[in-house]
Amino acid sequence: MENTDVLIIGAGAAGLMAAYTLAKAGKKVTVLEARDRTGGRTNTIYRSHFFERAELGAEFIHGNVPITLGLVAEAGLSYHHAGGEMWRFDGGKFQKDTGMIEGWDELMQKLDEQQEEVTLNQFLDTHFVNESYKELKDQVRRYASGYDTSDPDRVSVLSLRKEWQAEDDDAQYRIDDGYCALIRYLTGAIKAAGGVIYLNAALQRLQWEKGSVTAHTADGSVYEAKQLLFAVPLGVWQAPEKAHGKFQIEPPITEQAAALDRMGFGSVIKVLLQFKEAFWVDQPTGDADQGSMRDMGFLFTEEVIPTWWTQAPATSELLTGWLGGPAADDWKDRTDEEILMQALTSLGNVFSHDAEGLKNDLIAWHVANWSAEPYTYGSYAYDTVDTVRSQQILNTPVQETLYFAGEFMYQGTAMGTVEAALTSGKLAAEKMI
Repeated sequence: MENTDVLIIGAGAAGLMAAYTLAKAGKKVTVLEARDRTGGRTNTIYRSHFFERAELGAEFIHGNVPITLGLVAEAGLSYHHAGGEMWRFDGGKFQKDTGMIEGWDELMQKLDEQQEEVTLNQFLDTHFVNESYKELKDQVRRYASGYDTSDPDRVSVLSLRKEWQAEDDDAQYRIDDGYCALIRYLTGAIKAAGGVIYLNAALQRLQWEKGSVTAHTADGSVYEAKQLLFAVPLGVWQAPEKAHGKFQIEPPITEQAAALDRMGFGSVIKVLLQFKEAFWVDQPTGDADQGSMRDMGFLFTEEVIPTWWTQAPATSELLTGWLGGPAADDWKDRTDEEILMQALTSLGNVFSHDAEGLKNDLIAWHVANWSAEPYTYGSYAYDTVDTVRSQQILNTPVQETLYFAGEFMYQGTAMGTVEAALTSGKLAAEKMI
């Protein structure tokens, strides 16, 4: 039996940031991670499966976010701007995308006037009734589902307003050595400060009372501490009782469990395709005024796998597909091979290529089906109309013994990001201190 000051369940960005903060403050910290690796939904693979380097999870630093960039600087890591032209394929034609949805200004005006908390669908159906708004409503729903991986029937329109008003498309970055370079820095700093991280240590049962917790893991180990921080994804909390990775809490924390269940957690499937050649570079656009697609960064389509991006401005043969929101949930139980063929079919429809021919041109491929993956069960959180109240409940420590962290606890404008997770972990640790 091992005894420590603080137990942290989960070695994703939130759990590691909390452990880093606590260990630096002199606390004896033990982190229990169910997987065989740290990082959670951050997972960079290096020189594996014929990929030189690829991000299966978090890929971009979204915006000039202080904690992430502060840690990047502290770790001595370099990063670069993730730029490139935006293109759209619609009606059989390629067009450069301005990034602006037609009618967006009117939408934002209505959002600015909105006072009552409602869902996105309730908002759209109230303020954009005429048939002339159909295209606007469809595009806004696709954007909220794809980018925020949210359900338009549940997502808070006020939270979307806060996020959309703060967006800066020009401030997008990639860490040169991959996101897991930052994870490696955190794990090293935790261990250097005396913290301990155990992998393959899946929590099965937690017994607690005020000022004392006892954690039992699947391998039969037992850990004791004065305080415990839950830093597991919201998808684990919301998974069915018999789902792999669920754990028991004795006595139950009924109010907190109900609060967690009322929050929103999206679905996502990410498809990485490494081709022999970047065939899209020389793709005819059908319009000389549009120019070539050599500098394409993002491509938006209406295919089953609708969103694609390159490694621009770097030259690469890697193309990444993204399916988010309720549509991804519909595909989460399909095999990787089925998802791969659908991805190739989607690409083939856009670029006039045969799916089998594209498959033959692959060097490597990987399907990151986060919605089906144990210890995750989804993408990232989005605010529902009940999230603010749920966060109030979860931000109150349970008898100063049980605490919560994760990107779903974040209340700023960088929702659903690594920055959100790091911020939450730091704040929870400071509260425990």
